[in-house]
Amino acid sequence: MSAKKATFEQQIQRLEEIVTALEKGDAQLAESLKLFEEGTKLIAACSKELDQAEQQVVKLMKGADGAPVELPFEEKEE
Repeated sequence: MSAKKATFEQQIQRLEEIVTALEKGDAQLAESLKLFEEGTKLIAACSKELDQAEQQVVKLMKGADGAPVELPFEEKEE
């Protein structure tokens, strides 16, 4: 499964399958290494996607007139 073509949810599902297979310990060393490599690529892709999503998140606060005001997620509330 290509990490670039799969959805985030599909990547997470595949990662769970890899973890389960590695935890069983039934795979040969070469296959385990292949699964580990695929897993690390999926983790990197998912992490990148989560970072991008986090940058899009904004928090809403009440403005002086009571209307919601969008602030960047990184700003700290006083």
